[in-house]
Amino acid sequence: MTGEAAKEFLHSELQSLREVMIWKLDGLGEYDVRRPLTMTGTNLLGLVKHLALWESRYFGEVFGRPYPEPLPRWDDTSQRGADTWATEHESRADIIDLYRRVWAHSDATITALSFDSPGHAAWWPDPEVKLFNILAHMLSETSRHAGHADILREQLDGSIGTVASRARSQPDAAFWEIRRGRIEKAAKAASS
Repeated sequence: MTGEAAKEFLHSELQSLREVMIWKLDGLGEYDVRRPLTMTGTNLLGLVKHLALWESRYFGEVFGRPYPEPLPRWDDTSQRGADTWATEHESRADIIDLYRRVWAHSDATITALSFDSPGHAAWWPDPEVKLFNILAHMLSETSRHAGHADILREQLDGSIGTVASRARSQPDAAFWEIRRGRIEKAAKAASS
């Protein structure tokens, strides 16, 4: 596979995961997309906001192509953690629109640069990077957070899957209750 073909494949995978992140918000009310679902406050809309801000940095600042809109700085300690949740003044539409604008900016960077184009990620221990490193990192980071979103969404309403068409064809609640019961039984048996 050539560098260009590999770049196109990774870019396509990143785009698919971006769409998954947005889809995980579909059909939920404002409270459910924002509410903290883990001890640390992880929530669906916060995951999208976090990805938007970091993707803007990785494909912008790292390659001297800063994202054109003002965003909180990564090195501003007063803003630490603010990228993982939405205030009452930030609408879902605003955050989704930001994420989509960031995609366009990132896509322009990915398209314009070659896999071995140099960049500088000041917050990394070894800050000298290539586009390949950043594309692989953002694919990994987005995939990781898509996994978080899978669990959070399942916890909220039982919806699972990565695409809307598949989510409608899932087994019913009785199927899952029986399956969960079998798993619980095995866990108890293993611990005795």
